[in-house]
Amino acid sequence: MLVTLSVSDKLILDAMCNVVDGIAAMYGQHTEVALHSLDIENPSIIKIANGHVTERGIGAPITNLALEKLKTGADVSEPYFSRCSQGKLIRSVTTIIRNDVGTAIALLCINADMDAPIHSFLSSMLPNTLPLDSAAVSPETFAKNPDEMLNDSIERIKNATMEDKTIPTHKRSRVIVEQLFENGVFNIKDAIVITAESLGVSRDTVYRYLRDLKK
Repeated sequence: MLVTLSVSDKLILDAMCNVVDGIAAMYGQHTEVALHSLDIENPSIIKIANGHVTERGIGAPITNLALEKLKTGADVSEPYFSRCSQGKLIRSVTTIIRNDVGTAIALLCINADMDAPIHSFLSSMLPNTLPLDSAAVSPETFAKNPDEMLNDSIERIKNATMEDKTIPTHKRSRVIVEQLFENGVFNIKDAIVITAESLGVSRDTVYRYLRDLKK
């Protein structure tokens, strides 16, 4: 099950390091995320976040349970429970990382400390600086399709522009198009048509604004 990693395999594992940090940031200090290399020369943890959960670090060996999950052939394990050396109850999920030809080259293990106080577990997911009610208002749109995302982006930028009294009325459409352009909105199919309809201007007007921006 251990393999000799190629250069491209190692590049995949390098890219996975950001995934480790991202998952740990999402779930907070009581969730450990470890990337285990299956390199035959060094089968060990090559990246870990929140290692205090199990008191491990880079270079620690792969656990016996993780190897058992590899043997099952399932790319994503069912959640399973174990206890680490400190006696903590750990809930884990192991995901197999494969290269472009389907060979398993690493294991991504997510380990949550189930003995952590619930208030501490939840507070680690809350923002450090903003009040919760402020953090709940986000410009991110979880759209079901491109048109919904596009319309939401246009409306959000349009509303902010219309409320800005420092922008002359006759320049507002241009400013909106400029901001949409900076956000990459016009890479989406039919964005020009939808923008023109939303702003109540002609398509030619939007095209003219875009030509000026691309000069």
